[in-house]
Parts: sequence; C-alpha cells; structure tokens
Amino acid sequence: MFQKSNPVPIYLDYAATTPLLPQARDAWLHGAAIWANPSSPHAPGRAARAALEEARARVKSALGWEGEVVFTSGASEALALAIGRSKAPLEAVSAVEHDAVLRLAGDAPRLAVDACGRVNPDSAALAGLVVVQQVNSETGVLQDLAAIAEAVRGAGGVLLADCAQGAGKRALPDADLIALSAHKFGGPIGVGALLVRDWNLLHPTGGQERGYRAGTENLPGVLAMAAALEAGSEWTSEAKRLREILESAITQAGGEVVAVEAARSETVGSYRMQGKSANAQLIRFDAMGIAVSAGSACSSGSLKTSHVLKAMDYPHPSEVIRVSMGRETTEAEIDRFIAAWKTIAGVGVKA
Repeated sequence: MFQKSNPVPIYLDYAATTPLLPQARDAWLHGAAIWANPSSPHAPGRAARAALEEARARVKSALGWEGEVVFTSGASEALALAIGRSKAPLEAVSAVEHDAVLRLAGDAPRLAVDACGRVNPDSAALAGLVVVQQVNSETGVLQDLAAIAEAVRGAGGVLLADCAQGAGKRALPDADLIALSAHKFGGPIGVGALLVRDWNLLHPTGGQERGYRAGTENLPGVLAMAAALEAGSEWTSEAKRLREILESAITQAGGEVVAVEAARSETVGSYRMQGKSANAQLIRFDAMGIAVSAGSACSSGSLKTSHVLKAMDYPHPSEVIRVSMGRETTEAEIDRFIAAWKTIAGVGVKA
C-alpha cells in the first residue's frame, strides 16, 4: 500500500531571506579561489584587491549609484556605521523602522505615521540625521522618500534610508546614506553595503574600506552580491501580478489587506485573518508545508505586539501575518496558499 506523499513545501518568507542565486553561488566560489587578503601588498593580494574594486564598480553600476560604497556584513552593520559615525547628530527615526534601527536610536524622537504607516514629509524637516526606510519589512508600505529627502535637505539635514527590502528590487531613493543587505535579493548572508553620497558625511576611524570600516573584506561575498544585483529586478512585475491574485482571494474570503490604500512593494504584504491569532495561523500553515511569518524575522518568534502595527494604530495586530514573495514564487504556490488560507479561516467549510 502506497502512502500519500506530502506536497512540496512552499516558501513565502522572502522578506526574511532569499535563496542564493546560481550566478551568485558561482561568483562566491570564484571569490573563494582568490583567497588572498585584498589589503596585502604582494601579487596575490593585489589580484584580490583588483577583484574587489571591480566588484565595487559593478555594484555601483547595478544600483545606479554615483557615490561611494563601503562593504559591510549586512544592512544592520551598515545602519550602525551610518548612525554611529554620522557627522550630523541623530535627530529622528520613523516609528515603523526595523528593530535594527530602533535599537540604535535610543531615545531619539520617533516620526509618527498615519494609519497606513506613512511618514508625513513635513515632520521630517529636521537639521540632523533622519532615518526613514524605503520599504516596510512587515507591511510592504513605500515611504515617499523623494518628498522626505526634499524636506530633510531643506532643513539642512541628512537622510539615511534603510533599503534592505528595496535594493535589488526597485530603484534606490534619493538619500544621502543607504543601507542594504545581499541576502534580501539573492546574494549570500553576511555581506551588505553602506552607500555614501559624500565621504564628508562620516567620521573615519581607520582600518579597511577607505578607513570607514575595519576588518578584512569579504571578497567572495562581495563578488556574489554584485552578481545577484546584476541578475536584475524584471521578475517583480510577475510578483505584482501574483500579489493581486493573492489579495483578491484573501479579500473575497473575508480577510483584510493591511495598508491597502498605500503604495506598497510588489513582494511584501500583511494580511489579517479575522478571529485567528497569528501564532495559530503560523502553526497551521507550517503544518501544511507553507512558510510565512508574523512581522519581521527578528521579532516573529516573540509574543510582542508588532511595533509597526502599533504605530499605525492598527486595531487587530494579533491576527496579522506577513506573506512575502521572491523571483522563485509561482502561481501554483499562491493557489496552494489561498486554499490553505480558506481552510484555516473556515471559508466554505460546513458546520
């Protein structure tokens, strides 16, 4: 007698991390073969340095960035470097920033947001360092960074944008400092960058990366990050189509799309299932072979109320889960998720 096999698992938590692209893996292996320290003066070191600088140019080209690039271990380190070494004092951060920013911000004022999680650009007109994300990691809401940048600069301030969820998927915003992480767009874990409009914005402290970040450069990771960026973002148009299918079905099944009235990323969304706690939903989805999350990865395992939904004054934060898609997501996977959603919500189930 044959046993029915379990369906292939479905991964819908790309906002937490993404699978390594084949071209990024190949680039990492190539970089691992160039194992000399890029700071060494001998021939192997110079070869490694040449590869590192070529990758720096490729990263700038792929991102359309004309400023400077400091390679880091990821977005969290890039944010810490920017906030800790900024010549402009930290003035404010938005209330819906990632925990990595809030931990660094201390008692700095929080910029309030509306019911969709959007910062009013006028409130960001401050003469210091202002931190506002590009894409919210829980709701996918896009901030109007063009207007925010204009307000900040008009007041003589400096804008730091956390682009962990946007880089590699959409155009960079007009910010003075930008943090990004490779594993959010098909690169490896453990490498990222701080983009710097002008070296004058930061205090150098010595070490590598033009004296702005100490530590031997992660050459394999940098090469893999460059390759992942060069893979392009054309796939996001398909993600947008799949999101529309998903959200139409959720709404028809009695669910709710968080911040539906806001401009949002094609790849990240939050959804409420009425009467079902997020933790109960995660357990049921996981049992069905579907990986989703509640909030950002750094806080999804806790029982804390999402600070993002709290800042939005959202009335049902405990019933919200996050679904995030990547270039590998298929319509068949979305169809399976929708069927699972209806089962858990009890839609169409006879009493």
